[in-house]
Amino acid sequence: MKKIVLLRHGESAWNRENRFTGWTDVDLTEKGVGEAYRAGELMKKENFAFDKAYTSYLKRAVKTLNGVLDAMDQDWIPVEKDWRLNEKHYGQLQGLNKAETAAKYGDEQVKIWRRSFDVAPQPLTEDDPRNPRFEARYDSVPDNMLPRTESLKDTIERIMPYWKETIFPSLKDAEEILVVAHGNSLRGIIKHLKGISDEDIVNLNLPTAVPYVFEFDDDMKLVKDYFLGDPQEIKKLMEAVANQGKKK
Repeated sequence: MKKIVLLRHGESAWNRENRFTGWTDVDLTEKGVGEAYRAGELMKKENFAFDKAYTSYLKRAVKTLNGVLDAMDQDWIPVEKDWRLNEKHYGQLQGLNKAETAAKYGDEQVKIWRRSFDVAPQPLTEDDPRNPRFEARYDSVPDNMLPRTESLKDTIERIMPYWKETIFPSLKDAEEILVVAHGNSLRGIIKHLKGISDEDIVNLNLPTAVPYVFEFDDDMKLVKDYFLGDPQEIKKLMEAVANQGKKK
């Protein structure tokens, strides 16, 4: 059975502060580093042995992957980084506290900005220093491909060509692949794999650093999917993610 494991990065500084992060390159907290290592230890215990790993250009995902592979003694495997695995771009919301924003605009509006399928926040202006066109890491990316804001629909349209042309086909010559990315970029992949509707994807909440395993047969057909870990604990973590966008 071939396997792809999807893993959201460990807790970042702005996760802890409950801020919209998006493409802001925020580091892991000490807790987040620990989460990465625990995820690696859990997968090692379950005898996972990855042939290749993929991650984004953002350090919270890169460092999570590094911690996982270190815990598994698999630091040597090939790793490919690509900007298309970056988090959804939150435009002008980036840096704002989610609960404070909910108190100002209402829980429902913040849920729409966070989780709706096709509504994007207000975009960054062209002269905003947060605009990705000013960052050296994106110098090789055509400017018209760099987002100033994104809906989940936009994020999926960014990710899917890379998934279909690079990540998923690599499973043909591998047994196990690891993808470490972000809540919304992974939601897009999961939506595709499981055929989740545009309406229902709003209710999918991914906790940090909990391995999500997808098993495929030799014809590359999905057989089953499951989280690694205690189901009750994972449920609590999912509920905590869902509650981040509510006013206190």
